[in-house]
Parts: sequence; structure tokens; C-alpha cells
Amino acid sequence: MRSGIIGFAFVQAAIVSLPATAQVKLKTDYPIQPVAFTQVQITDNFWAPKIKVNAEVTIPYTLDQCKKHGRIDNFLVAAGKKKADKLSEFTFDDTDIYKVIEGASYSLQVSKNDQLGKYLDTLIAIIADAQEPDGYLYTFRTAKVTNPHEWIGSKRWEKEEDLSHELYNSGHLFEAAVAHYQATGKKNLLNIAVKNADLLVKIFGYGKEEKFPGHQIVETGLTKMYRVTGKQEYLDLAKFFLDLRGTPGHLNHEYSQADKKVVDQHEAVGHAVRAAYMYTGMADVAALTGNTAYLHAIDDIWNDVTEKKIYLTGGIGATGAGEAFGKAYDLPNMSAYAETCASIANVYWNSRMFLLHGDAKYIDVMERTLYNGLLSGVSLSGDRFFYPNPLASLGQHQRSAWFSCACCISNMTRFLPSMPGYVYAQNKNELFVNLFVGSKSQIKLPAGSITIIQNTNYPWDGKNEITINPASANTAFALHIRIPGWALNKPVPGDLYSTEQTPDNVQLLLNDKTVPVNMQKGFAVLNRKWKKGDKVTLILPITAKRILANDKVDADKNRFALQRGPLVYCLEGPDNKDSAVMNIVVKKDEVITAVYKPELLNGVTVLEMKGSSTKRQLNSDALLHSEQMVTAIPYYAWANRGASEMEVWIPYNESAARPKPAPTIASKSAITGSVTNKRMLRALNDQYDPQDSQDASASYLHWWPKKNSSEFLQYDFDSVYTISSSSVYWFDDAPFGGCRIPVSWKLLYKKEGEWLPVRNTSPYEISKDKYNTVNFEPVTTTALKLEIQQPVEHSTGVHEWMVK
Repeated sequence: MRSGIIGFAFVQAAIVSLPATAQVKLKTDYPIQPVAFTQVQITDNFWAPKIKVNAEVTIPYTLDQCKKHGRIDNFLVAAGKKKADKLSEFTFDDTDIYKVIEGASYSLQVSKNDQLGKYLDTLIAIIADAQEPDGYLYTFRTAKVTNPHEWIGSKRWEKEEDLSHELYNSGHLFEAAVAHYQATGKKNLLNIAVKNADLLVKIFGYGKEEKFPGHQIVETGLTKMYRVTGKQEYLDLAKFFLDLRGTPGHLNHEYSQADKKVVDQHEAVGHAVRAAYMYTGMADVAALTGNTAYLHAIDDIWNDVTEKKIYLTGGIGATGAGEAFGKAYDLPNMSAYAETCASIANVYWNSRMFLLHGDAKYIDVMERTLYNGLLSGVSLSGDRFFYPNPLASLGQHQRSAWFSCACCISNMTRFLPSMPGYVYAQNKNELFVNLFVGSKSQIKLPAGSITIIQNTNYPWDGKNEITINPASANTAFALHIRIPGWALNKPVPGDLYSTEQTPDNVQLLLNDKTVPVNMQKGFAVLNRKWKKGDKVTLILPITAKRILANDKVDADKNRFALQRGPLVYCLEGPDNKDSAVMNIVVKKDEVITAVYKPELLNGVTVLEMKGSSTKRQLNSDALLHSEQMVTAIPYYAWANRGASEMEVWIPYNESAARPKPAPTIASKSAITGSVTNKRMLRALNDQYDPQDSQDASASYLHWWPKKNSSEFLQYDFDSVYTISSSSVYWFDDAPFGGCRIPVSWKLLYKKEGEWLPVRNTSPYEISKDKYNTVNFEPVTTTALKLEIQQPVEHSTGVHEWMVK
């Protein structure tokens, strides 16, 4: 069954609220419209501090990093204002500037900042100088360096369906231009965008340049430009780009959702960010044109994702191979990709699905993503970032200060200040309360203007007092208050996740009196005449819930996850015995206590329970068992206290736990090598046994992209040992990856300051999917060196290196 479709409405309000000078009358649009974030003043203790950190730390930090890492120089070189023969690393790096401008523009609407506004004008002038006379704007071609990037092709658009990202850059330019115009009323960036968009209209179309974007987002950018300018050709071009996918004669790869026509796609496949941006664009075009075929496709795709392919955190994209959706129910935890950009795109997509259908289930998914898999993408300090967001870690995952591919950083920068725009929506005289956030908002309905105030300590507390103050007495409208699926023991639509616990009661009061609840599509509806001071009290049962995964999810068997309200929880090393969590077991019926700790992680509610843990012993197969208290923290807050173990899915059966390994010669050694990355070096002795050579859930070390070279690794022991055996588990991600088992390897031991080869008594094995062991005559030493020769056309990698 497909979701019911609310009829397309004739409206005048645009999806993005614009100054009066920018209002455009649209024939059709989303039947439900978001209340612009500029009308929603966040006052709570959860989101308000995060938005403030974004404004005061993240935006300035990201602008500075863009300058340090050549993003601004790209434009200066393209404009002829600076001499250089090399640009930054990726052809889409221009978009980092656009996205930061977008985020800064949103921030300007919330809080005036003249200095920031002037800096944006300076950046925009630099962008204008880099634009070619006909409107083309793509620094990697205009700069004309000696060795152009291999992705750009020999002429414009030649490699657009593959990796040039020319249209992707345009899409982010358009979104930034609309945001900046909305914030300031200035047209300096909008004029650049219009010039570029007009060029696209001139060049692309049937019988002209017939190419679709290899990375989608220009479609949503064009619909935003259409809303601002009213130029029908922008909307038509967005539809053209969508409809061209999957047609004969093009680069029709599943990776970029082009293996089929978009209306014939019914499952989520390929690169997750590209996919969710495309589904968002399809929703936009469907709303603006009335195209129901698009709706049927994205309805089916949405069901496929929520029923088979979404993480409990709301993350999407299970595999790092192609940053893509995996197969149904294939949701590994430690190797989960769940890119931050994909979570942001998932919020965009689900918000559009709600605007189309008016069903709370889309907001349920959006909220899950917002509070968990998206928010985890940035540190509490606002200057460290995750690209993937795994659900388990041995300590190899840490937020970074910057990435050479910085899309997630600039994306987070632009998203957070727009978050208030997801709290409310309206359809004529229906007002939807989608998110529960302490705030004060001014909203205009056909029936009259109202002020709505939310007073809540959500997500830590489930009580929310909503005060309605209409400008005129007896203002009639329907208030739709979302009753979250998690409050009804339905974590997500479908049966991918469930709980065996009995649901608690949801209470709804009007002026302190219980009222009958009229439920419509997941909303409690109060349709009445409102007077000043009317108060609706919603009390949601925020208690800890044990969540179970569908039996088809192998990674989560014999495990449960914890959720309290919208927040998913995890175990992290600093809060638990021996800084270990992989060895913890908690019974399914254990009592869980919630404790608010204001001093921890900027103030969080932790979950405490009894559990047990196991340890291995040297020279014995018997496990050491111990009872302990177990503490869980909100998932979004993990990795803010240094590298440590982390786990979302907690074993309730000892068979699913990983006993803490006994210390070994290798695990106690200091590691060095021709690889200097500390995270990769740590993989060598983390004592985690991979399932096979290409097990991405295990941490590993590699020398990619180096090939045909001699490399080394070295253990410096904590004491003198007599050793006679060593084993190596090679990393090999054939056929698609760049690593293979080595051509050869050998061991050397240190004696009186010199490195001498061991005298092996067995061959040096070189095989995949197993430990390769070599035995040798005993040597007494303080250090061991592993030397390898890489293949001619590939790199080599190592999962684990043991010494006995």
C-alpha cells in the first residue's frame, strides 16, 4: 500500500520564507508549508547552546579552515588574482565555500553580525571575479593549471555524469544564494547564481547538451531558484535532469541512481548522499508540478529504507564501499558508514515527505536522525567532526579537525542554524507541532496571527507545555501535536526495530484538564477556538526502552540497544570498568535507572544498570567473570573524551560479547612504521580478529595509495622477551579496493643495536583470510621489525600482527 497523498494545494507562500521583494506566486506547491526558522526563536537548554556554538565556533572555524586549505585560493587563482599551479584536492571543493556562506547567512538571520556580513560580501566578490563572462563557474577548469584535475575532462560537462561535479557545485551555489538573499536582501550572490542558472538553461535540455549530474543536488538548488525568481525554466531543468537518468546512452550506474529511470526505482541503492539528495529533489519537483509518478517511486524507496536499511541512529549508507546503501538488513556496526552528509540529506528528504503526505511517521524518522546520527557528526566543542558515524568502535574512530574531502564539515555548518525551521508546519488553518523544542514563535494563519510558546526540557524530560496566544480572541484553527512513534513503542515505521516492553501512557491536557484525543496520521488534533493563555500540556513517557532488531539483522543478534525518548544510547569506555565495553553483558530484564549529570558532556542523562564482563587469561582458556555497574550515554555525545571503545548494541547473551583480551607481547609494545597514522598503527595490536581479509568492521593499517614499495612496521617491546613465532593477518579488499596481500615479507630482530633477520624454520605464508604464521629459531630481543614488499599495482594492508 502506498501512503495516501494529500492533494496538491494552490498556495502563495514559498517553502523558504523570503522578504516581501522575493515573494513569487506559485501555481502548485507542498500542501503543507514549513514555518520559517526566522519565525522560531529557540530558547531551550538543548538546541539553543548548540546553535550558539555553531555561530560562535563552527562557522568562524570552518571559514578559517577553508582559507588554510586552499578553498578561497581556488577562486583567486581562477580569477587571475593569485598565481599558483595547483588547486586543492577535489573538484567539488568550491562547494565548501558555498555551504559555509549558506550556514553563515542562516546565522545572520538569527543574530546580526556586521563583521560576518562584510566578510561574506568579500567572499562573494571573489566568487564573482572567478565567474566566466557567460556564467560558467567552476574553478578547477577556469584556473588553467599545468596539470588539470583528471576528473574535469577536456571540455565543459564532458565528465559531468561521472566525477566532474560541475552541476553539483552549481546546486550548492544556488542554495547558498537563496539563503544569502533571504538573510540580507542583497542580490550580489543571487546575481551570480542567476547568471549560472541561465547558462545551464541555455546549454542543457533535450536536443541540446543531454547530461545528468553525477552527484545530485542541482535539482533542489534549481527549485529554490524557481521559488525566488519565478523562472519556470529552472523548474523545467530540474525535472529534465531527473528524467534523463536511466535513459539509453548515458553513464547509467547504480552507484549514482542512474541504472533505471527515476520513476522506475523502488529500492534505495548506491551512494547514500547522492540518493537522498535525489529523493529530496524528486519530492520538490513533484510538489511543484503535481507529478504523481515521482511520488509513487519515492514512497516505495522510503519504505525500503525504513523497513530494511536504516540504522537505529537514523544513519543511512551501511558500507564504505561506494559510501552506499547495502543489501536489505545488512547493517554492520563497527564498519557502519552512516555519513554525516547522508544524515543531513535524510532530514531533508523526510521533511519533504511530511510536507507531501502530512504523516507523523516521516517526522519520527527525521527526529531520530536529527538527535542521533546527525548530531553525532560534530563535537560538543564545535570544531571536530565525524565523516562516518559508526555504531561500535575499538577506539579507532575519532573526530577530526578537518578532512581533505570536507563536505560533512561544511554541511553541518550550514544545517544547524536552519534547525528551527523543522519545528512547525502549517496548512491553511492547521498548525503542526512536529518537534518539541523550548521556543517562542510568531506564526500567521489565515484565521489570524498567533504566538506559540513551548516550555520543555525535552529530550531529557517528556513534559511540554504549549501556550497559545492568538492576536484575536476565539481564533479558530486545528493544532496537530505529534505523538512520537517511540512513545507508542514503535521505534520506526515497519518491523526493523521493536521493543518487547509494555507501552506507557501518553497524556494530553487542555488547560489542565484531560481531553479526548483525536488521532490523525500520528498527530493528536485539537480543533477549536483559541483564546490567549490557552495551555496544552503533553506528557510523553520518557523511560529507557530496550530496542531489538529484526532477526534478519545478523549484526544485532543476541543484543539490544537502549533508547530514552528520541535519544539512542551507547556504552563508552570512560564510563565503564577498565575502559572496556565490548566485553559487557547486560540481561534483558535488568532494571535501568536514569540519572541526570549536569557536569558530564555539557549535561546529559545517563542510564545505569547492573551487568557483567569477561576477561581472558594468559595461558588459559577459562574466562574471568566479574559483576559491574554499566553506564550508557547519549550516542550523539560519544568520542568527546578521546579515543575509546564504544558500542550501541549491547550483548544480552555472553556469546555476543568479546572478552577483554589478555595482555600480550604485541599489545604491550610501542608501534612505529613507515605509516605514521596513530589510528592505523593502533590496529596492529588491538587483538581484534577479523572475519576475513576484507573485513571492514575490523580496524586495519594500509599503505594506500603507495605501490611497489618496501615498507616496514616495528614493535618495541616493554621488556626483553625470547620469541620464536609471529603471525600476520593481511588486509586485502579485492576486487574493488586498492590493497592486496604482499609480494613478500620477512622479520628482523634487534641485537646490540643492529637488525638481523630471524632464521625461519617454516615458510613465510602469504594467504588471504587467515593468520600467516612463520616459526623461527628462538631469539632474545627487545624489538621486532616486519618488512614487506608491496605489489607492483597495489598497496598492502595489515589487520593484526601477533608475536609469541
